[in-house]
Amino acid sequence: MSKADQLFVNMCQDILDHGFSTEGMPVRPHWDDGTPAHTIKNFGVVNRYDLSEEFPALTLRPTAIKLATDEMLWIWQRKSNRLCDLKSHVWDEWADENGTIGKAYGYQMAKKYRFRQGEMDQVDNVLWCLKNDRYSRRIMTNLYNFEDLSEMRLEPCAYSMTFNVKGDTLNAILNQRSQDILAANNWNVVQYAVLLMMMAQVSGLKAGELVHVISDAHIYDRHVDIIKELIARPQYPAPKVTLDPDITDFYQFTPDSVRVENYLHGEQIRNIPVAI
Repeated sequence: MSKADQLFVNMCQDILDHGFSTEGMPVRPHWDDGTPAHTIKNFGVVNRYDLSEEFPALTLRPTAIKLATDEMLWIWQRKSNRLCDLKSHVWDEWADENGTIGKAYGYQMAKKYRFRQGEMDQVDNVLWCLKNDRYSRRIMTNLYNFEDLSEMRLEPCAYSMTFNVKGDTLNAILNQRSQDILAANNWNVVQYAVLLMMMAQVSGLKAGELVHVISDAHIYDRHVDIIKELIARPQYPAPKVTLDPDITDFYQFTPDSVRVENYLHGEQIRNIPVAI
């Protein structure tokens, strides 16, 4: 059975059994009818996924792996904040009058900084380090730019990646300040697993561990019954996910560079209410 399923079920059950409820407390998020969106949450959740063993896609329900990859590339490769450059509609609730999400995500990746090897953006710095200084302990990105927070439509949830090389293997830590477990957990895991695979391939390395650290892992009140049904479903073996082996330039990857085989899964959950 998929190890991602097992981690997900254990995480959700622990939140349901031992989590802290914000019911009755003042909270910022709300439902589209104006009702406060309360959560049950745990602090400091850490999940480890070994990509050398299997790809961490849920089988309890399907994750749209190529669509998730497109969003990741929108941020990391196209470095865009424009919704017209994105195939999915998950960001539509946060669009401004210009059809952007403000100075968030891809906007931050496009900003140039003066590194010791010259002026470049954060992504190009990671790529340079992995080829030229791969045992550095400073290979990381950070989207949480306090200077621009007031001009972001949504402050970044998954905000930092730290890369670390052991021998011929590339590992990474994804730091996330907040996560809607039902709507976003496996979506983010799949995105950053694919990113780790891509970064490894173009650097002549193998993909190893993705460690996902979530500060506030929460289940919304209107998601509790959905989660209970989801984690009781049958589980299947993880799918096989590979990349086009001919690509050696990160900027040449597309969602179609990701090959998904033998993906068995339960039914999709549709019309999940999203708090804003």
